Amino acid sequence: MSTSTNQPSTTLRDVIGLDSRPPRLSESALILIDFQNTYRTGVMALDGAEEALAAGARLLERARAAGTPVVHILNDGGEGSPYDIRAHIGAISDEVAPVSGEAVVVKQFPNSFHATELEKTLTGLGFAAGSGKDLVLAGFMTHMCVNHTAQGAFNLGYRPTVVAEATATRALAAPDGTVLPAAALQSAALTTVTDLFGTVVPSVDGVPA
Repeated sequence: MSTSTNQPSTTLRDVIGLDSRPPRLSESALILIDFQNTYRTGVMALDGAEEALAAGARLLERARAAGTPVVHILNDGGEGSPYDIRAHIGAISDEVAPVSGEAVVVKQFPNSFHATELEKTLTGLGFAAGSGKDLVLAGFMTHMCVNHTAQGAFNLGYRPTVVAEATATRALAAPDGTVLPAAALQSAALTTVTDLFGTVVPSVDGVPA
């Protein structure tokens, strides 16, 4: 019997029995992924980058008020690249810039945990791998580093939650040559997360303090 395309399939989270309720911000660690100027202009500019950045700033403000540990991630693509962290183009945007006491982790792969100090940093903040503790994720790009970091967190035994409003991506060519709009890729990436790796909340206000 074929499955109706009008009915959503059961998620893997449902099959396994995982909790998909959003966490409390005050009981989580906030991971801000690649909120770099890279994505605001030029070849890597994202659809909705400014709106997502503004949402990320609101999320960061709420986290700081709640005493939530904050870790900033930035991707180093090397000198002269759009990800050159030594230049303005690769710097973390001023709206979400780290303040004293907030950790900064540099990565070179989509998964923020791969070959970085992120796991060690989180352990030092009381969020050890395998603890089942909550991580709230936001940043760029939804289909790439946000998605892969959510998977990495899940694989290490964390409970990741992605704040959709504070993420963005860009249109890409599909394998058949058609253009997949940014909105479609955004939706697909977030849906991939919700199938197994974590919870997605639509807006900053969806994460209770």
